[in-house]
Amino acid sequence: MAIAAELNDRQFEIGEFLAREREKDLLRFSTAGSVDDGKSTLIGRLLYDTQSVYEDQVRSIEGKGTTAPGQIDFALLTDGLRAEREQGITIDVAYRYFSTARRKFIIADTPGHEQYTRNMATGASTADAAVVLIDASKGVLIQSRRHAYIASLLRVGHVLVAVNKMDLIGYDEAKFRAIEADFSRVLDEIAADTGNPVERIFVPVSALKGDNIVHKTDAMPWYQGPSLLELLEQLPSSVDTRTSPFRFPVQRVSRPDRTFRGFAGQIASGTIRKGDAITVQPSGRNAKVERIVTWDGDLEEAVAPLSVTLVLDREVDISRGDLIVAAQAPATVSRNIEAGLVWMDQRPLELNRRYLLKQTSQTVPVHVTAIKHRTDPGTLDHQPAHLLHMNDIGVATLNLLRPIALDAYGEIRGTGAFILVDAETNGTVAAGMTRIAHGLQSAGAPVLADTWGPVTAGEREARWGHRGGVLELTGPKELIDAIERSLFERGAATVRMDADNEAFVLHPQLKEIVTGLQVKRGLLALVTSENESGTLKATAEGKQIVVETESGGETDGTVEAGNTSWANKVVAAVHQLLLDAEILVSSEMAGL
Repeated sequence: MAIAAELNDRQFEIGEFLAREREKDLLRFSTAGSVDDGKSTLIGRLLYDTQSVYEDQVRSIEGKGTTAPGQIDFALLTDGLRAEREQGITIDVAYRYFSTARRKFIIADTPGHEQYTRNMATGASTADAAVVLIDASKGVLIQSRRHAYIASLLRVGHVLVAVNKMDLIGYDEAKFRAIEADFSRVLDEIAADTGNPVERIFVPVSALKGDNIVHKTDAMPWYQGPSLLELLEQLPSSVDTRTSPFRFPVQRVSRPDRTFRGFAGQIASGTIRKGDAITVQPSGRNAKVERIVTWDGDLEEAVAPLSVTLVLDREVDISRGDLIVAAQAPATVSRNIEAGLVWMDQRPLELNRRYLLKQTSQTVPVHVTAIKHRTDPGTLDHQPAHLLHMNDIGVATLNLLRPIALDAYGEIRGTGAFILVDAETNGTVAAGMTRIAHGLQSAGAPVLADTWGPVTAGEREARWGHRGGVLELTGPKELIDAIERSLFERGAATVRMDADNEAFVLHPQLKEIVTGLQVKRGLLALVTSENESGTLKATAEGKQIVVETESGGETDGTVEAGNTSWANKVVAAVHQLLLDAEILVSSEMAGL
C-alpha cells in the first residue's frame, strides 16, 4: 500500500512537471558572426552550464578539439559533422533544445564562413532573436556586418551582441565600449537601409571561461548588466500574430467520404472563428466558416500557428496552394513583385531565366526581370548589378507566370517569405522577402472578372520573357538544337522553320508571311539553315554575329564529343544578340 501511495505521488509530480513545461513559452534564437568568433563554443558553454547535456556527451569530447589540455572544447557539443570537428569550424546549421525554469529555447548554431552564409540565412529565418558574436581582439568584421544585415532583412527584432573573448584583451572596458559604439552605428545604418529597426543589447563575455554566459562574473566589475542567459529569458517571446489579418494556406483538400469536404493547413497568422466571412485567393470567391475541425474535436476559435481543417458553408472550388484570408483584410494578388534576395547558389542569378517560386504550399514559375541593386555589406552602398553571385544580397523584380496571393514580408512573415528553386537541378538558389506586391485588382474582386478578354502582346511578353521576333540561324544542326533548347529552358515560345523547305524556295514571299504572323502573335521564329561548317551565323533585327571554332575548321558535328565549351560560347553569344536586338526584354513593361 505504501509503495502504491508513493507511486501515485510520483505520478502526480510528473504530471505537475509536464504541466509546468507546457506553460513555458518558447524562444527561437540563432547565432551569427564571423568565423572563429566562438559561436559554437558559446552555445556549448550555455548548454553545459545549464546542465542541458548528458554526462556521456561530455565524456565523449574530453581531450578532443582545439583547446588546451584539461579544458573541454565546448564547440564539439554542437559541431557534430566529422568535417566540422576535423576543421574546427561550423558548416551546417545545428539545432539544439534546452530549457530553464523560466523558458524553453531552440538554438540555431549557424556557420560563420562566407561560403556558408546561406546556412546562416536558413537558421535565422525562423528566429525571434539573434545573438551576434564579435571577437573582442578583432573588432567588427565584414561577415559580422553581413550576418547582421541578413538578420535585419529577415525581420529579426532583437539582437544580443556578445563581445566574446574578453579574456584575450584583459577584460578591457575601453575596447568593449569602442566595439559597442562601432557596431551600434552599423546596426543603425542597416536599420535605415532595410526599414527594420532592431533592439540591441551589448554584453561582454568569454565563452571559454564562462564569463557572463549563464552566471555573472567578477572579472568585469565595470559591467553591471545581466548575463547572456538572463537577457534571453527576459526577451519578449515570438511576435504574436493572433491580431494580424487571418491567413490560411491550404495544404490539402480532405474528403474522407461524400459527406465531408474540408481544407487542411496551418494558420500562418490571425484568428478564425465559426461564422467568420472568408475570401479564397486568388479566385476571389467568398464563403463563411461552418466548422473548425481538429483531431480533438471542433473548435469555436483557432489562432496561429494551429493546424486545423476548415469546413465552409458552401461548395467553393479550392485546391492546394490557395490562400484563405479574412474577407475584410485580403492579401494582395499579384504577378509582379519587388523582393529582397539572398542568393545561395554557385551559379549566378540570370535575368529572364525561368525559376520556380515556392511560397507557402504552392509553386509557380517565375522570371527575374530586373535587379534594382546589389547591397555591399561592408559599406551598405547600393550598387548596380546585372548578376547576383553566391552570398550576394540584392533587390530584384520578379514576374510570375500566374497570380498568387501574398503580403509584404514586413507585415506577415508567413505569406511574405519564399524561396527560388532551380527548375533544372531542383536546388534552392535564393531566399526571398517580398517588399512590394503590385496588385492586379481591387481588394476582394475575383481575378476571373478582370481577366476576360483578349490576351495582349504585353501579357505574352511578360509570360514568355520576350516579344515577337525572327532569329535566323545558319550552321551545324547540333548547335542550332542547343540554341533552341536554351531558349526553351528560359521559357521562350519558339517556332522552328527550315529555311530550305521546298515551299519557301518555290514561294519566297511565303516565308515572310508565315514569320510575320508568328511575330504578331508574340512568338520567336527560328528560321534555320543547317550545314556542317565550323561557323554559326545568327541574325536578328538587322544585327548579325558570326561565331567560329577556335581552330576555324569544321566540327565533328557532335556537341557532346568535346565541343561543349564552344556550344556554351555560341549560346551565350546568341542570347546577347537577342538582348541587343531587344527581343529578349524586361517584362516590366507589361504592367503586370
